[in-house]
Parts: sequence; structure tokens; C-alpha cells
Amino acid sequence: MSQYILDGHKLAWHRERVEAWLKGERIAPITIDCALTRRCSYNCVYCYGKLQQNDEKKMTRDVIFRFLDDAAKIGVKAVSFVSDGESTCSPYLKDAILRGRENGLDMALGTNGFLLNPDELEDILPALTYLRFNVSAGEADRYARIHGVSKKCFYRVIDTIRQSVRIKKQKKLDVTLGMQMVLMPEFSDQIIPLTELSRDLLVDYLVIKHCSDDEKGSLGVDYSKYHALMEILKKAESYSTDKFQVSAKWSKIFSDGKRSYSRCFGPPFILQMSGSGLVAPCGMLFNSQYSKYHIGNIVETSFKEIWESERYWQVMDLIASEKFDARTMCGCLCLQHKVNEHLDSIKALGEVPALHSGLPPMHKNFI
Repeated sequence: MSQYILDGHKLAWHRERVEAWLKGERIAPITIDCALTRRCSYNCVYCYGKLQQNDEKKMTRDVIFRFLDDAAKIGVKAVSFVSDGESTCSPYLKDAILRGRENGLDMALGTNGFLLNPDELEDILPALTYLRFNVSAGEADRYARIHGVSKKCFYRVIDTIRQSVRIKKQKKLDVTLGMQMVLMPEFSDQIIPLTELSRDLLVDYLVIKHCSDDEKGSLGVDYSKYHALMEILKKAESYSTDKFQVSAKWSKIFSDGKRSYSRCFGPPFILQMSGSGLVAPCGMLFNSQYSKYHIGNIVETSFKEIWESERYWQVMDLIASEKFDARTMCGCLCLQHKVNEHLDSIKALGEVPALHSGLPPMHKNFI
């Protein structure tokens, strides 16, 4: 079994919450993915954030702290700063990570790394469960074109990754350091260069994932072209060792962007919030055109009040009903996809399968 579950889910280790959901109880999310701002320092060609425009509110330190306090109070287990904005653009990132950890939450950060302050690494790394750098090319020229930045950004980010690895080793920290490639078929020339770079940087893993598109195909992802990449992806995975894992998200890369289910059951377990403060079931529904699914904003109302509100559960019930079809009414291969597949089968079965045997996986609260 791989050390990190990078193409699947971890709901099997949260049986009590799944059973409560199946009984119709109102549950707190296990994981919340959110951002501290909608701003970003990059202009990636595959950016789904460009499709998520909504009315942005100011995420102050007090607002962020109130949210993290509320999350802990209601039973959220993990918060990852990974959403529709680059959270390193917020001046409150370090404080937010430390506050969440003080509250007993597992904390994580996904970032392009460019604005990550090297002077703060020693403070935030001990408080993080994982730090993931989003790097979609292993060569400076290609990196610049794919991420919409200058080549110097590539070298700065690589240096920050090296510093992170050094600090982890020196302080013997438990934090997992990973890299992620968002793979569009036209980036295939960068799979092996990035794999070799990741290995040489001594990070813990490289995950190679699909590119999500909306229901209109706005990003122009041709999912049929992924099938020709099987051999090169297998070659990348062959670089794995007992200390370095390379994983392609096979189930999504070769799904042709299609779902087997129509109802969306995942958001009560893994909720997404916009860097604007917007609370919505998932990132696919952040855009203002989907306002019928918008629940509230943590700038204006505390997260605990939003979670306890009838509006929250009305929206959750709506997307889990026959009035919503995930195959046609939102984008493909969302964050909740694997969780949705599992919950759809549980709903059909009418009971939760036997508890998963064996030791819990790494990062089990990031489902």
C-alpha cells in the first residue's frame, strides 16, 4: 500500500460520521478546503479560479480567527488553505496556520510557493500536516509559460522547496512536503523532468493530477488525449522509492471527465469555501451565476451560525436530491469526486461497510 493516498479517499476511517449522515443527522465537515483571499500572484493557463468569480469581502485577521475557532467548536478535523486563491497573498497566513493548530485542527497549505516567506518557514512547518507546492513543469522555460510568470519565479520556488526540506530534516519535523503537477495533455513533455526534479529535491511525494474543467469546457481540456499518456505516467511512478512516492491520479485522469453518479453527497463531509469568504458546497459552484447554491459569507456571519442555519442544510439537501444532476449541472472531476462515488454506493446499499482494517493512512483527516 502506498504511504500516501493520493488517488482515493479516507472516509473508511471516519465511520461514525458516515453512519450519522446515513441516519439523516446534521454533521460537521471533516475537512474544509478554503483560501484566505481570491488574489493570486500567478496566471496559470489551467486555472479554474478564473471561472469562480464572486463578490469578494475583506478577509481580516479577526474574520479568519473566528472561522478557525468555529470550525474547531463544531467538530471540523482539518482545514487546508487550498481553494480559489493563493493564500500566501494574505498577510494573515502565518497567524491563521498557527491559530488553527492551537485549536487542535490539522492544518495544510497548497501554494505556488512564490510569496511563501522563507523567514516564516521555521514557524509554520511544525504547525502543518502537509505543505504542497503546485509546480507543473520541471524546466524553467516551460514553467514560465504554463504558470504565466517569468523564469526567475521557477528558481525562487525551487529554492524555497529546498529550504523547506532542509528545515524539516534539521528539526526532524513530521510535516509532509509534496509537489503537485496539474497535467494537461500538452504538458506531457514535463512529466519526467518534473519527476526527476522532485526526486532530487528530496520531497516526500509528487502527485500528477488531471485538470478539471467546467460544464461548458471553458478551459478546453481534451480528456481523450490523456489515454496516450499511460506509459509515460507509469515511467514516472517507477521513480518511487521507500522515501519518495510518485502517484498519478489514474481514476480521474482516465475517466474522460465523466461521473457515474448524479447526486452530490460529498460537501457535508468535505466543504469548500472561497477566498472571498463565500460558503458554498464546492468550488465548482463559487461563481456568482450559481448564487442559488450560495449559503453565506463568513465576513458577514460566523461560520458556526452559517453551519447551523436552515439555509446551509437546504442547499446540502438540494444538491443531494433529484433536482440536481452532478453530471450536467457543474464542472467535472471535482474535489469531492471520490468521496461522492463512495457515498453514492453507501446510499444505494443502505449501510456503511465494515470498518477498514489496518493502520490509518497518512493525513486521514484530509479525506
